[in-house]
Amino acid sequence: MPPIAVLGAGSFGTALAIQFARRGSTTRLWGRDAVALAEAERARRNARYLPDCEFPATLVATANLGAALREAEEVVIATPSHALRAMLGALQEAIATSAAAPKGVIIACKGFEPGSGKLAHEVSAEVLGDAHPYAVLSGPTFAAELGRGLPTAVIIASRDDSLATRIAHRLNGGGFRAYTGRDVVGVELGGAAKNVIAIAAGTSDGLGFGANARSLLITRGLAEMRRLGEKMGAESETLMGLAGLGDLVLTCTDDQSRNRRLGLLLAAGKSLAEASAEIRQVVEGVKAAPEVLRLARRFEVAMPITEMACAVLEGRMTPREAFATLASRSVRAEAK
Repeated sequence: MPPIAVLGAGSFGTALAIQFARRGSTTRLWGRDAVALAEAERARRNARYLPDCEFPATLVATANLGAALREAEEVVIATPSHALRAMLGALQEAIATSAAAPKGVIIACKGFEPGSGKLAHEVSAEVLGDAHPYAVLSGPTFAAELGRGLPTAVIIASRDDSLATRIAHRLNGGGFRAYTGRDVVGVELGGAAKNVIAIAAGTSDGLGFGANARSLLITRGLAEMRRLGEKMGAESETLMGLAGLGDLVLTCTDDQSRNRRLGLLLAAGKSLAEASAEIRQVVEGVKAAPEVLRLARRFEVAMPITEMACAVLEGRMTPREAFATLASRSVRAEAK
């Protein structure tokens, strides 16, 4: 198979690159830190993010973007969502000035563009235009488990069926299950909005509110996601699947989730800056929360859990005050 390039050498990008290589693709993992990438290539593992996951023989780590893109049939972007536009700009420049001509771009970011609230595929369309078909990849995936080859599933959504199918075949197998779909908006919305609910769930657990409260937050958080998704044109079935409910349960219930861990630290009295510094990786829900709330207000959708999460993240309420506000809401039908 032609080579595939994975841009973004964090935990998820590294895990995806390992899976592509494990399934037989010549895979190039690109990152900005030349020293770290050189060390990863020498040690055959990404010591900072996935120290226990050895690189397959067909995986090459490089800080040379041109080398990563050379003859690559597809490009996977796994940077944090706030860096997506810059990464797409660098990709566009590399395509214009070299022989790189990918048949498709696969976006594996989970979040909105800060400030604009745009979904990843909207940013891609603005930067790359229609020249390169795109797909989005999401689902309940902890990078460390994916990197170790433990059973995992994702959905790849694209309006170009052939692109989604190609990527699914390049990933599927060996305990990894890849599904395809066409609901790009639903997959992206689920992957971003669930991070906000996970911060709330972590905060609840950190305050000792128990399993009942966690279940409540997951269930009502899903209702918020589905209400917003309906107004944005997403399919309800998508948000009940891997990219919605599946990813929501994962991030709300396991301490591998950075968003859940952030909530735990906030409940322990840490400031947002202190909690973020302790986690030492990007916590996507922090940047996603105000964008989700902005969309909720634009589409006139009630999202009280998201609203309270924003109040805590912005320092306008303590975690206990936020939960007291949620608990004081009036009686209403569950379906509303």
